[in-house]
Amino acid sequence: MTEPPTAPPLSSTPRTSLGRKKDRARVDRAALHEVLDEALICHLGLVVDGCPRVLPTGFGRDGEVLYLHGSSGARSVLAAGEGPQVCVTVTLLDAVVYSRTLNDHSMNYRSAVIYGRPRLVTDPGEREHGLRVLTEHLAPGSWEHARQPNAKELASVTVLALPLDEASVKVRTGPPGDDPAEHAPGVWAGVLPLRSAWGTAVPSPDLAPNTPTPPHVAHRR
Repeated sequence: MTEPPTAPPLSSTPRTSLGRKKDRARVDRAALHEVLDEALICHLGLVVDGCPRVLPTGFGRDGEVLYLHGSSGARSVLAAGEGPQVCVTVTLLDAVVYSRTLNDHSMNYRSAVIYGRPRLVTDPGEREHGLRVLTEHLAPGSWEHARQPNAKELASVTVLALPLDEASVKVRTGPPGDDPAEHAPGVWAGVLPLRSAWGTAVPSPDLAPNTPTPPHVAHRR
């Protein structure tokens, strides 16, 4: 993923300005990039035929563009490429925060919200580039290792490009924030971290015997 030499701060619009917990806002564009680059799934929200719809989907970032994809026969994905406003959200959960009062229980997290009008990618070169960005974000090393999409497969996929022009990032870190007056003896408070880790690769049952696990899979961290 390419990074611009200097990136402007995150946009400040009525939709991206926090109404509550303003101290959790991050205005550095690098914070947005970090959240997007670590997450593997986003949620695409849009209105289809007058009804709200939120779809979990894969994505990939290249500079200030987010690439999304879906089946060319999916009504929701096609609608997203017709110019309507969409909202993309990403959340990384880092810990559950236990407080002395239930009202003050919380979570440590990093989240991003992106608004905009996605562009339907029709140029063949950019379509292939977008799919490569998506693939390398989810499964690094696979674009060169596996067979690349043929013409029929490319025709079955819709690729959308969403600029990162209007976005916000919200982060909570640290211990509980409950009132010292509520510090009753014997009531535990603290942080329970959540960690995600890759397991050992499990080969496909129909894989030819003695086929080695490639380094980009075996050594993924």
